[in-house]
Amino acid sequence: MNGSSAAPRGLYLITPDDPDTARLLRRVDAVLGAATWLQYRNKAAGAALRREQALALRARCAAAGVPLIVNDDLALARAVAADGVHLGEDDADPATARQALGAGALVGVSCYDDLERAARAAAAGASYLAFGAFHPTRSKITTRRADARLLRAAACWALPRVAIGGVTADNAAPLVAAGADLVAVIGAVFDAPDPPAAARALRQCFDAPAPP
Repeated sequence: MNGSSAAPRGLYLITPDDPDTARLLRRVDAVLGAATWLQYRNKAAGAALRREQALALRARCAAAGVPLIVNDDLALARAVAADGVHLGEDDADPATARQALGAGALVGVSCYDDLERAARAAAAGASYLAFGAFHPTRSKITTRRADARLLRAAACWALPRVAIGGVTADNAAPLVAAGADLVAVIGAVFDAPDPPAAARALRQCFDAPAPP
């Protein structure tokens, strides 16, 4: 895989839109130990707050040994020395991101329900491919719906596959069985009555051996 020598597996946490940096850090601290990766995402924040929060999370992640990936913003990822960036369809291309962040960066690409987009991302040097939404989600308006067959088909690129969109501990197991190496969640953990327990439950979906 580009950007990592070991195949990742487990819980890919995405931060909620929280304008209070101290509160955001407390929420992340409570569950960071269960995360394989953490993505910083705050669609509501201005540039100054995003930089403040990303820098604070960078320090937390470095101490915990958890890679920090910045959502959508290549300039911010570079400015805070994040471990990588996640790109949507309106963002920079993977080759540009890798050139900006270095050969070791994690460069993820949202592929939605589109295997042709996944093929282009893989050819351009993506580190992982994210598919979704698999279920209804409150974090964004989605018009595309993915199914588990996409995860199986994407095995041909030998890149980690991420399942996103309405994933919970109750519905993650079939996605993992279909080949998801990571499940990416926001509300299933951060909006849960007991976020650490929710994070552990999602992590336990990966206790079985990875599918071939």
